[in-house]
Amino acid sequence: MSKIPPHIVDQIMQTAIIEEVIGEFVQLKRAGSNLKGLSPFTDEKTPSFVVSPAKQIFKCFSTGTGGTVVTFLMEKEHFTYPEALRWLADKYGIEIPEARKQTKEELESISEKESLFVINDFANQYFQDNMHSRDEGKSIGLSYFVERGYTAETIEKFQLGYCIDKSDDFSKSAIKKGYKSEYLSKVGLIKVKDDRTFDFYRGRVIFPIHSISGRVLGFGGRTLKSDKKVAKYYNSPESPIYNKSEILYGLYFSKGEIIKRDECFLCEGYTDVISLYQSGIQNVVSSSGTSLTKEQVRLVKRYTQNLTILYDGDAAGIKASFRGIDIILEEGLNVKVVMFPDGEDPDSFAKKSSLDELTHMIEENKQDFISFKASVLMDGIDNDPIKKSKLIRDVLESVSLIPDQITRSVYVQEIAKKFDIEERIISNELIKVLRSKASKSNSYPGHVEEVHTSDIIKKSSEARVKVSTNDEYELDLIRFMVLFGTKEMLISDGDDTEEKSCCVIELICDEISKDDLTFNNEQYRVIYEMFEKNLQENVLLTASHLKKLENQKIVSFVSNIESSEIELSHNWIQKYNIYTKSESDNIYKSVMNSVYNFKYHKVDELLAKVKKEIQESASGDEELLSLLGEQMSYERVKKKLSDKLGRIILK
Repeated sequence: MSKIPPHIVDQIMQTAIIEEVIGEFVQLKRAGSNLKGLSPFTDEKTPSFVVSPAKQIFKCFSTGTGGTVVTFLMEKEHFTYPEALRWLADKYGIEIPEARKQTKEELESISEKESLFVINDFANQYFQDNMHSRDEGKSIGLSYFVERGYTAETIEKFQLGYCIDKSDDFSKSAIKKGYKSEYLSKVGLIKVKDDRTFDFYRGRVIFPIHSISGRVLGFGGRTLKSDKKVAKYYNSPESPIYNKSEILYGLYFSKGEIIKRDECFLCEGYTDVISLYQSGIQNVVSSSGTSLTKEQVRLVKRYTQNLTILYDGDAAGIKASFRGIDIILEEGLNVKVVMFPDGEDPDSFAKKSSLDELTHMIEENKQDFISFKASVLMDGIDNDPIKKSKLIRDVLESVSLIPDQITRSVYVQEIAKKFDIEERIISNELIKVLRSKASKSNSYPGHVEEVHTSDIIKKSSEARVKVSTNDEYELDLIRFMVLFGTKEMLISDGDDTEEKSCCVIELICDEISKDDLTFNNEQYRVIYEMFEKNLQENVLLTASHLKKLENQKIVSFVSNIESSEIELSHNWIQKYNIYTKSESDNIYKSVMNSVYNFKYHKVDELLAKVKKEIQESASGDEELLSLLGEQMSYERVKKKLSDKLGRIILK
């Protein structure tokens, strides 16, 4: 992949709006001047993920991850630096000079994971081209989608395609392009047997499966043949880039609408999603025919707390779906259920109904999970008190999974009304269920929130940048250059009463270079040298420049400084007289305080080294006298610095 020109990188960084980009992955809510949401990097119930629109940075207090919009994409989607920039460029319509075509050797040198993404991209485009430009694709694949009522716009949006019905049409083309058969097999596009390759999706229409950011993770392929011995759908196997339990089909297209509507509809298949989306209900996803998982529910939870399940009218195994409802409740979401009329599913109903009719049907038939579960389980009870009591306990088992105590209490009232039983009795039964669960796990559901909060505090503490005693002086100088580097000050030069103008970067670099000092911490040294080098070229480096670097360690570090997440020593103010809230009011005094601390520490290091050499010295008097002279010299310098800092050295 060719390098992106610096001026294009600048344009991308200036154009990208961090809250807009992250808002596609996380439901953000206003919190003062910042935005807040649940961390996309860990499972949490108390939001600890903060986005600062003013600074264009984010900070996850649960994991310690922080940085720019590019950092976020690299962490969340495992993009490389250039890939994150290209994703942003594509989103904001910024043209990047065309990269030259990769050679076969270059393709082979790409990392395995990235190779799998590249292969899926190739396959996705290949299947689409088949359907639009080859006779078989047009007459079979395209005709199928058109007959289902899909418009050209819908077909293009969902990137639907077709795999030619030949044993190795795709595999031959892919291998000829330089893609490894090993990788093609790993993502489930081909099978290899007796040194021959076979196309996995031959003769099938193709539904690409996308990540939240739009990367192709895998495919679903539907047969168009009537042979019942042939599986109706083939789906990509698990691979290093595709874990089906963590993916919801259609989320890439629907996430914005889910946030806007504050509700997500969950249905079963690919065609359900596409038909509903085309009809105008665009806050919809699918579990792709698999049992709902916690990971999938947590995906929804990033965007909304409201999940409505759409069931086929003749869906078999409705009782088996109760586990999915329990998972939703356990994750703290509000769950509703809609049963379509007999013989109908979201796909078929959407095709023959207007948007108003479809919306009306859904709204009119929404049930809370209690009513739904009761209506399913009541079948065959015939007022049998034992069966009825079992049903109530079954419903209470689900209620007990809800983490919020108030929500549980509301459901207790609903159950009491539904079954015409005293609320006190229902409440007591729920307590029994909760106690039973608590005794098994040695934890009480009522304490879930408190435990979780303390975990976040612990994680946040562990995730912060640790500052050792040896590094804290160096860190403070870097902090001043990052936060106040270009700030101008008026200072007097020695005995000269005339004041001159100087910025923070110039002052710090001058003080360090005149004594030929260096930084011990490698990261601080690299950043300092960047400031110094740019100063020599009459350029004042700023935090915004540093945040555009490809080195994401530096980007994250600078973002941490900006978000005040550097963990300074607990008695920083008392020891060094630095008041961070007002240091910009008297910036010269604050900076020089840090400079003197830095130098004092350096002299202390040199003094300790000389003392050690004196103790271990086996040389003659001349060398010993020289070392003693050095010791006295360092002690004089240390005394001067101590006087400047107002310290008292105990002899």
